[in-house]
Amino acid sequence: MTATVDVIVNGYANERVASSVVLVRENDVVIVVDPGMVADRRLIVDPLRRLGVHLEDVTDVIFSHHHPDHTLNAALFTHARFHDVWATYFNDDWGERTDVIEGAPSVRLLDTPGHTLQDISTVIETAQGLVVCTHLWWSVDGPVIDPRAQNQELLEASRAAVLALGPVMVVPGHGAPFAPSALAG
Repeated sequence: MTATVDVIVNGYANERVASSVVLVRENDVVIVVDPGMVADRRLIVDPLRRLGVHLEDVTDVIFSHHHPDHTLNAALFTHARFHDVWATYFNDDWGERTDVIEGAPSVRLLDTPGHTLQDISTVIETAQGLVVCTHLWWSVDGPVIDPRAQNQELLEASRAAVLALGPVMVVPGHGAPFAPSALAG
């Protein structure tokens, strides 16, 4: 069994900022990755509804890191477990982090420090191949040097580790999905 991936919002970072927001489904698990800043919350809610997902259906939310542009709309999902680099949270329970999402064995979390020291990427096995949701790249166009990186050397090592997995698609923090072959040498 594999998961399905739908990009709900192609993020951007220019004079305004929005995170890339992704829907992942496997079995009865419905995951939203990085429900952060967008121009209007309907840009998250309406595509979910069109895909047959209601806000209360979302079982899990994953944060790539704790910047508001990736977390701001988390409260939309009142029944979800929340996952970050440290733990899994549900209501008032601060539980241990698990690298595989319960009920969705095709979805796992991978430490990928660099942009922040607490970054994680979401690695998803799909029928088309491996998809990685990550803030290791803002978009396919760069910047190559992350101007907000806490540690560019760690970021470069994390990029290499992700590419070594052989993904067919990368969903960057602030841009449209791309095939790794589209990255400039």
